Amino acid sequence: MSNNEDTMKEYENQMREAQMQIDSAKLGQSQQELMGMDNNNTMNSINEQLDLGDVLERMHNLLRGYVLKKDGSSMQWVKPENSDLIVLSDYGVSYIMQMLQSYLTKNTLLSNYDDKQINAKMEDFSITLADDIFMEYDKMFYGPTLEECKAELKKRVQQKVNIRAFALDLMDKEVDKDMLEKSILKEMEGTVERELNTIKDQKRKNKLKRFESIIRMVQDTVHSAYQRAWKGQERNTARSHMHITETKGGMFTPQQQSGFNPLSLLRR
Repeated sequence: MSNNEDTMKEYENQMREAQMQIDSAKLGQSQQELMGMDNNNTMNSINEQLDLGDVLERMHNLLRGYVLKKDGSSMQWVKPENSDLIVLSDYGVSYIMQMLQSYLTKNTLLSNYDDKQINAKMEDFSITLADDIFMEYDKMFYGPTLEECKAELKKRVQQKVNIRAFALDLMDKEVDKDMLEKSILKEMEGTVERELNTIKDQKRKNKLKRFESIIRMVQDTVHSAYQRAWKGQERNTARSHMHITETKGGMFTPQQQSGFNPLSLLRR
């Protein structure tokens, strides 16, 4: 009888050890799965942090003169109804976007620059950008179409009609706007082409007034990217995320779990 009890105890110990090994293997698998999830989440977080797609998209819309309009519960970028808000031509927008795409990259963010290097790079960038836009201003800035100039000319004619009609009304004289418009158009006969060219030049000059604001907007965007690379802080942030994820594996504490042992029934 003693031999049977010893045999049963030996079997029970073996089953207990086997169950502990199974529990340990399950725990190790769970740790690996959790670590894998943490690694994926961390990499997604880092990639999202280094993704400048939203910045580039926003700059592209701003350079095109697009405005935000509410569409239901969200905001959408739309072309403005007033063409005066469109400052740059397609050529100008493409040129500036090429410049931004060459600077707003992961390489810039993950670099290591001090204040002197950042200031020198920003000075070179700003001078090059300003010089290029200035030298090709006739191509960089949006030129009004003939239809836009004609619409502006009609608007000015109507303003003259209203002013003369108001003057006649003040003097208690009869007002005939159709006659006034014909009179004004007759006065402009032979000068329509010159008037259209004048309107075109004035509209272009108004857009050139935005030269400095365009330079400042682009310059500050690039400067912000360089500031993130100041003393390699963006690189250090990414490394710290990876280090935290790697050390999380050691935070799991194995727990003793009691499994079902069929031999324990034989002891009853």
